[in-house]
Amino acid sequence: MSGNFRKFAFISAIDMDTPSSFSLEMLATYKENSLLEVKSARGGLPNSLWESYSAFANSEGGVIVLGVKENSKDGSLYVEGLDDVHKLLKDFWNMVNNRQKVSCNILTDSMAVPDRIEGKDVIVIRVPRAERTSRPVYVGSDPRTGTYRRNFEGDYHCSIDEVSLMIRDSALVTDDNKLLTDLDVSVFCPDTVKSYRNIFQLIRQNHLWNKEDDAMFLRRIGAVREDKDTGKFHPTVAGLLMFGYEYEITAVFPNYFLDYQENRTNGIYARWTDRITSQSGDWSGNVFDFLLRVIPKLQADLKVPFMFKGNQLNEDTPLHKTVREATVNMLANADFYGRRGVIVQKGADGFRFANPGSMRVSLAEAIQDSASDPRNGVMMKMLAMVKYGERAGSGLQGIFKTWQSVYHCAPKLEVTTSGGVDRTTLTLGFEGHQPDIEAMKLLYDNPDELIEVSDTPKSKGESKDVPQNGESVLQNVPQNNINVLQNEEDIPQNESFDIKKEIVKLINEDLQITREHIAKELNISSKTVGRYLSKLGISWEGHPKTGHWKLP
Repeated sequence: MSGNFRKFAFISAIDMDTPSSFSLEMLATYKENSLLEVKSARGGLPNSLWESYSAFANSEGGVIVLGVKENSKDGSLYVEGLDDVHKLLKDFWNMVNNRQKVSCNILTDSMAVPDRIEGKDVIVIRVPRAERTSRPVYVGSDPRTGTYRRNFEGDYHCSIDEVSLMIRDSALVTDDNKLLTDLDVSVFCPDTVKSYRNIFQLIRQNHLWNKEDDAMFLRRIGAVREDKDTGKFHPTVAGLLMFGYEYEITAVFPNYFLDYQENRTNGIYARWTDRITSQSGDWSGNVFDFLLRVIPKLQADLKVPFMFKGNQLNEDTPLHKTVREATVNMLANADFYGRRGVIVQKGADGFRFANPGSMRVSLAEAIQDSASDPRNGVMMKMLAMVKYGERAGSGLQGIFKTWQSVYHCAPKLEVTTSGGVDRTTLTLGFEGHQPDIEAMKLLYDNPDELIEVSDTPKSKGESKDVPQNGESVLQNVPQNNINVLQNEEDIPQNESFDIKKEIVKLINEDLQITREHIAKELNISSKTVGRYLSKLGISWEGHPKTGHWKLP
């Protein structure tokens, strides 16, 4: 695991509310992890104290010790001591509560206390990571000039981009709930809306919203909202990102960019051999279509079998879910105002998901405590409605648990800052390991009832103890259990398997596609299409002209 992550995990172990005595050895450990600032304070509270207070509050927290100095030559620490601890403490509390000095006080009484190190008086100030609603914590009256953060070199002055992101994140309502009153629903790609509705209907067949027209449906899911001043309906930021055309999105988010890079042979950072970008112009370029295109590619080469439980096929294995969840997590937490865009990389040694913006909770909280505070909450809700993403807050914790169980190596989650721009990167590396299938089975409910089945069909003459028609009716759509045929005689030969998959794909794309159109697309007869539809258990529901295909 990277040094950055170790640093963030370390700070989570500091109990900010419980005073404890410090030694020089302990301080040296904090210093090594960039969690310590020492100040002389012999002539009173130094001005740099408040820069460090701001920096720790806007980063992952840390400790400030007054009465200790650092040797400028070798970096060693030595205790200088303080003459009047109680006066300095009184001055400190007066200033930290003075809004002309700092923007807010995020400390409790026990976080700034007297202590003794090597027999000399010092003051220990434990600064926690500030809640996002309190950020930016800044010195003076102007956040643009008084906001600091922390890196391995020490305190640094924040860029306008960093300050702007903290201000946006401080709002109680996520930014993607904002109404774009200069736009109307013409910015939406109708095909994307149709794809979303098809998946919604397949997953929630009896949901009342399926009866609504597109205008009302988009209102229901939060993609469109009424302007109370004019009574007109406009897209929300989430709606624009999910369903808009790329050129409409970049008019609002000039730095918006989605990028999928794949290289199957030379490693995750090598030059790509397959690429999808939002600005190519041959597709909509929005977030939802990006997911539909990229997730199947990410999942395509996962070396894990599907599982049967009774007569139910679960094609959505824990590893498939993990890769999907990582992609959704990246988009739900992306700062689309930020530079460098969203980048997904697939290589021979693993996956890498990078997005602009830092985490809105600490990394340790996100991984260990299932804390969930997505930057794009409305978008996350929309994706959860079609079973993309976890609304229960277990996303990152689930990703870490599954990957460590199956590949016996830990994912790496890092937040870095370069050129005044934050980026969050999640790496799921194989580290030379093959997936542990037995460990993966334990991640299912009732693993003893599972039957393993290959992800490719077996030819006749092979074992008849395992079901062979392993295609999923909802291919590329998150699912739980899909009914499959049990009669061995109905199972198609290998050469028919791809045809069945293509039929399902065409119906997924258009629930009202005609049998004749399917036959034309696949260059087979309409009668043959009918035979496959029967074997798949797919039937037509409703009027011959206005009805639709019903999937099992």
